[in-house]
Amino acid sequence: METADPTPHARSTDRDSTADGPPAAAPQLSLELLVHGVGGTTAQEMLGDPRVQLITGDDTAACYRRTEDADAEQRPDDYRGEPVREAYCWSNLTSGNGARALWLLLVPFMVVNLAHWMRPAAPPEHPAQRIYDLLVRILALTLTVLLAAAACEVALDLTAWQCAGTTVCSAGKSWMGFLSPDNSGWWSAPGRRLALASMVPLLVIGFLWSLSRRTWSAYESASPPPRLPGTSRDTPVAERTALSLDGFWYGRRLVARLRAAHTTAGVLTIAAVLLAAGAQADGRVGGDTALAVTGRALTALVILLAAATVVVVWRTARSEAAPDDESDHLVVRALPFASLGVLALIVVHTGWARPGAHSHGSLPGAGAFGGIAVLQGLLVLALALTAWVLQRAARDDARTALRGMGGPAVALLACAVGGVLSGGVAQRFADWLDGGATPGQDHAPIPGPPVLLSWQASVIPVLLVVVAIVFVLAAVRVVIVRDRVAKDVPGLYDPRERPDGRRTKRIAATIAGAGLTDSAPVLVAATAAVTLVLGAGAVAGAWISDRAPGRATEGAAPVVHAAAETAEALGSWLMGAGVILLITMGRRAYRDHSARRTIGILWDVGTFWPRAAHPFAPPCYAERAVPDLTWRMATWTERFDGRLVLSGHSQGSVLAAAAVWQLDLVTRSRVALLTYGSPLERLYGRWFPAFFGPPALTGLHREMDDWRNLWRFTDPIGGPIRLTCEDGRRIDEGPLRDPLAFGRTLQNPLPAQILGHGDYHADPVFGRVRAELIARLGPDLPGQRPADDCSGRRAADGRSDDRPAQGSSGRSSG
Repeated sequence: METADPTPHARSTDRDSTADGPPAAAPQLSLELLVHGVGGTTAQEMLGDPRVQLITGDDTAACYRRTEDADAEQRPDDYRGEPVREAYCWSNLTSGNGARALWLLLVPFMVVNLAHWMRPAAPPEHPAQRIYDLLVRILALTLTVLLAAAACEVALDLTAWQCAGTTVCSAGKSWMGFLSPDNSGWWSAPGRRLALASMVPLLVIGFLWSLSRRTWSAYESASPPPRLPGTSRDTPVAERTALSLDGFWYGRRLVARLRAAHTTAGVLTIAAVLLAAGAQADGRVGGDTALAVTGRALTALVILLAAATVVVVWRTARSEAAPDDESDHLVVRALPFASLGVLALIVVHTGWARPGAHSHGSLPGAGAFGGIAVLQGLLVLALALTAWVLQRAARDDARTALRGMGGPAVALLACAVGGVLSGGVAQRFADWLDGGATPGQDHAPIPGPPVLLSWQASVIPVLLVVVAIVFVLAAVRVVIVRDRVAKDVPGLYDPRERPDGRRTKRIAATIAGAGLTDSAPVLVAATAAVTLVLGAGAVAGAWISDRAPGRATEGAAPVVHAAAETAEALGSWLMGAGVILLITMGRRAYRDHSARRTIGILWDVGTFWPRAAHPFAPPCYAERAVPDLTWRMATWTERFDGRLVLSGHSQGSVLAAAAVWQLDLVTRSRVALLTYGSPLERLYGRWFPAFFGPPALTGLHREMDDWRNLWRFTDPIGGPIRLTCEDGRRIDEGPLRDPLAFGRTLQNPLPAQILGHGDYHADPVFGRVRAELIARLGPDLPGQRPADDCSGRRAADGRSDDRPAQGSSGRSSG
């Protein structure tokens, strides 16, 4: 790859912002801006040339051209009838070195943030909208508290309180010798051990704060795109699609407020654990009255700061109508520092000498895990009720996933994943401390983690059995659909080609497998329902028995007792394996390109949305990519009065659509959109109906010059947009034939590859559609289409947009 050379010829290109105006012939010039999809690719591959040159951008995201096209604006006569091709590469926004695999441990935060955006497509002014947002934000706050509590469980309870206070456990651990009571050192007092160990969870919270602040400065603080006066700003905010609002991709102040609140919540969780231990010691006979009074005063301060934190989260709603550049009030910015000051006082109070104090059993407050689980369950149920109300008021709910219950289901799964991660770390750490003995048993050197974590581990095998059954049913469905589709496959090709049963089954199996994407709601619904029932049962079992499942069933039938012990042991290992698996998958995803494409599908969907609910979620790359694309389109069309084709593949098509929404109406009417392998309707329209539902996509089509979409039955990600205009024009071109040739012919002596989600450029239809869009980019400014000429339903002639164009029944059964 090359960079611009310092010659005057190179400085006169479009990269130079000092140009006084467009060249005389610039209005005749067209630009094709390519946007790649999940997993990314290089500029050389996108442009088909090993010699490319940076036009604008940096190492994270940038636009490139072939070296010979770098000064195309100075030579418009050389490009009459053919656009200048430019590639926007954004893969470094979501990939990097292997250290980013640790971001997978933030999956619960990312998933609960998705729940915020999965609301049904009810009118924005509906009162339940604010309740839905508030419930998701409070639920996200409980996940931060759960993370801090899990860190306290490992560092304070298992290490400083249980193991360091037990001679059998601390023996042979030289790093713990100065904490052992047998040492009679200054640090051997229980309160001082806890005070020292509290630095570990504090470092965890500090790391998350630092990571959130660093990514915030690089993503959320990206400047919003320009808007021409007198265009879309004149449209009332209430009548504009949410993705077209000026402040949608500018969450600078919102994330800063949430970061302050969640950091405070994490610090106060550590403070509460220390206060609980100090209160137990001060409540014993002979306890110091002065310390007890001081502890109550510090408890009042913690409650006051906790109430302030909840109020901040309560009042932190997204303001998308305009970019919010104001600074927060001093009270909000000072909240984390106030909590740190109170924690410092509590550390001194906990470490104060208490003669005769000793650690025995589990650390006080271990039952808080049950309280967190119950609170999360109640919040999810309230969220489901709110989503049901919104769904009843939704404008178009025909294809909405789970009938509007996607948000509550995903929120519940976020809580479940958070519980698995916290419990897995605690279980495996306890096993390492006690030398492999089963925590909680009579012969174990330490009591181990809270009983609830053992019950939660025990239900994991049952949940996996349910998931396995769903996958088996999906496999059976693939076989059934494959046999049905196989009858139509030969009819798509030249009848002179020799029939091949094996080839036919392979093509049909690919089509049937791709159709499983449309069955994802079934898997999510089954997993969420079983998780809710089993989670409630785990909490009830822990509270009723106060013992691990194996010990709680000692008097039951042998088969019940054996099943409980097996589930407890297997679940404990599965919890720990889940943590290791996440890290392993993450490291492989950032080293292996094929694994990156597989795992990156869900990861890039999760990090597409702004951090509206949880500030510690992985950063939203779209808050950098969307302004990048919008700036590029707006400034290029303004400087050179040109027309532009925005070409997006897979996730790149979602970025392209989001960027077009951010353009003013004049610029938007000069842009044609070409999407292929696009999940805009199949994934985003179904799971995020309030933002990508039929009304939003119809409005986008109406305000653009033109929009064409290519799709295949064999594509597991992309699909049709399902919009048809009454004048006969349709957005969708497809289903495209895949593979391009059935058997061996003179033109294709070797078997043609089944392309699936990739290589749309290899299809001749792609070149034809691209040429049609380019031909429409004439010198006259296109007019806006009538408001009622497009619909998400059938056209006037009764045709459906997803009717097989080549006679295949394909996905119609899926």
